Amino acid sequence: MKAFGLQLYTLRDSFQTPEGVKESFRKMAEYGYTEGQTAGTYDFMPAETFASYAAEAGISICGTHYNWDMIRDDPARTVAYHRALGTTNVGIGGMPGGYARDREGVLRFCEDANRIADRLHGEGFRFTYHNHAFEFIKTADGKTLMDLLIENLDPEKTSFVLDTYWVQHGGYDILKMIRRLKGRIDILHLKDMGAWHPYRLENGQTIYAPYITEIGAGNICFEDIIPVAEECGVKHFVVEQDTNFAVDPFESIRTSADYIRAHLMER
Repeated sequence: MKAFGLQLYTLRDSFQTPEGVKESFRKMAEYGYTEGQTAGTYDFMPAETFASYAAEAGISICGTHYNWDMIRDDPARTVAYHRALGTTNVGIGGMPGGYARDREGVLRFCEDANRIADRLHGEGFRFTYHNHAFEFIKTADGKTLMDLLIENLDPEKTSFVLDTYWVQHGGYDILKMIRRLKGRIDILHLKDMGAWHPYRLENGQTIYAPYITEIGAGNICFEDIIPVAEECGVKHFVVEQDTNFAVDPFESIRTSADYIRAHLMER
C-alpha cells in the first residue's frame, strides 16, 4: 500500500464550517493522509472551494457518500458536484430508506441503482455502494442479501465500497469477500474491530458486543488483507472510524495513521 485516505464522516463534527474544513484537511495531511472520501454535501460552501482546500493540503477526493435522492432525481447536479470535487466515484453510505431489508427490497434497489449507474456511466462516473452488516442476512433460499447485490448490480457500472468491520460483524470472511469481488472494489474501508465492549440497554441490562476502534487496536488482520486487496484491484484504502474514539477523532486518526505507516505501507 502506497497511500491511504480517510472517510470524512470520522471528522464530521469538524466539517461544519469552511474554517473547520481547511484545518481538518491540514491535520489529515500532517498525519499522512493523502485522500478523502466525503460524507454529505457540505452545503455551507461551494464544492470547488471544498476541493481547493483539500488540494492545498495535498489531499484528493477519491469518492463520496452522497445523497441518494439527489443522485436519483437530479443526475445533472450530481455530475457537476462530483466533477467539481474531482472524483468519478459517486456513492451512497448505505441502503436508502424505502427499501426493505429483505429479498424483494434489495432486488428493487438493484434495479433502481442500475438505472442510475447507467446514466452516470455515460458521463464517466461509477455508482458505489457501501455495505453494513445487514447485507449478510440470509434469505429463505440460503442466499444472503449481499449475494443478491453482487449478482444483480451491474459489475461494469457499479462498484463496492467494502467495509472490513461490517463484513466481519456480519459473520463473513473478509479475504473471501475481497477475492469474490475482484475488480469490483474501488474503495476499501479500513475499519478495525475490538472484541468486547459493554453497552447498557434502556432496561438497565448490560450486553457485550464488538466495537469499532483505531487501526491496530482491534483484531482484524490488515497485514493479510492489504496484499490480497491490491491483487484484486482495490484502488483506494480509506480509514473510517464511526465511534469509540480513544480521546477524540483527531487523536484516533493519528493513531490509525501511525499504525498504517509502521505496519502496512510499502517500504
